[in-house]
Amino acid sequence: MSLSELAATFANNLLPVILLCAAGFLLQRAFSIDSRSLGRVIFYLFSPILAFDLLLKNDLPLAEMGRTVAFCLATMSVMAALTLLVGRALRLDRATLTALVLTVAFANTGNYGLPLVSFAFGEDALAHATLYFVTTSILFNTVGVIIASLGRLNFKQALSGMLKVPTVYAVILAALLNQFHVVLPLPLERTISLAAGGAIPMMIILLGVELARVEWSRSLRAVGIGAGMRLILGPLVGLALAIPFGLQGAALQGNIVETATPAAVTNTVLAAEFNLDSSLVTAIVFIGTILSPLTLTPLLVYLGR
Repeated sequence: MSLSELAATFANNLLPVILLCAAGFLLQRAFSIDSRSLGRVIFYLFSPILAFDLLLKNDLPLAEMGRTVAFCLATMSVMAALTLLVGRALRLDRATLTALVLTVAFANTGNYGLPLVSFAFGEDALAHATLYFVTTSILFNTVGVIIASLGRLNFKQALSGMLKVPTVYAVILAALLNQFHVVLPLPLERTISLAAGGAIPMMIILLGVELARVEWSRSLRAVGIGAGMRLILGPLVGLALAIPFGLQGAALQGNIVETATPAAVTNTVLAAEFNLDSSLVTAIVFIGTILSPLTLTPLLVYLGR
């Protein structure tokens, strides 16, 4: 793994994401963009269309889809369990520990992970990464909400959150159409492809907009633990679990990159909503995103061999 190889990988795959993210950051600073409205456009329109388009084109077998979902569940469960062990060993208070579990378990698999996989490995890997992203979205809106509420919400209430994730329905519809070999009319197919093409740039811009709104935390130790576990332990756990799950080729590339992304910006929303240490969460998100090229660049080189 030479220096020139690392530099080329960074320039070709990570730099485009960083530059567009920086544009979103500067736009937010200059014009105070309404990130909530932008996020809703992505959540309800672009994300489901992107998932539908990718899965319809790639026609992944149901067994392959199930394996990706199971791998995602296993990876996130292990990361959450390890964070609990570390937090209890360090005797962190409940609010800080809950914030750490959220940021370590829930990575930025959408705004960051999908563009990165797209640039580095193309549509085959992106289809697997999209399934990983959809699974994390479902878990975030159910398990994530339960964790953040410290048990104040029951499973039925959390389940209603899952039913509000439109990408879930897009995945189901794409799987059904593939199963019955349905061909879309050309005008509809082109409309979907056109909208899907705008999804990834919009996601990156939103990431920049959200990062411009974060506030700093005073707990440097907790920030270091959260960012370090997310960026270093995440891909190591993913690579270890990839062996028993038999992930290879595009499936390995798409899934492992998703395990290695920094903490999701959406964690800050839950932290603020449920009175956790929101400044800690946002600091982990910001620091992790800034440092992520240092860990993701060599990982992309390794996965590309």
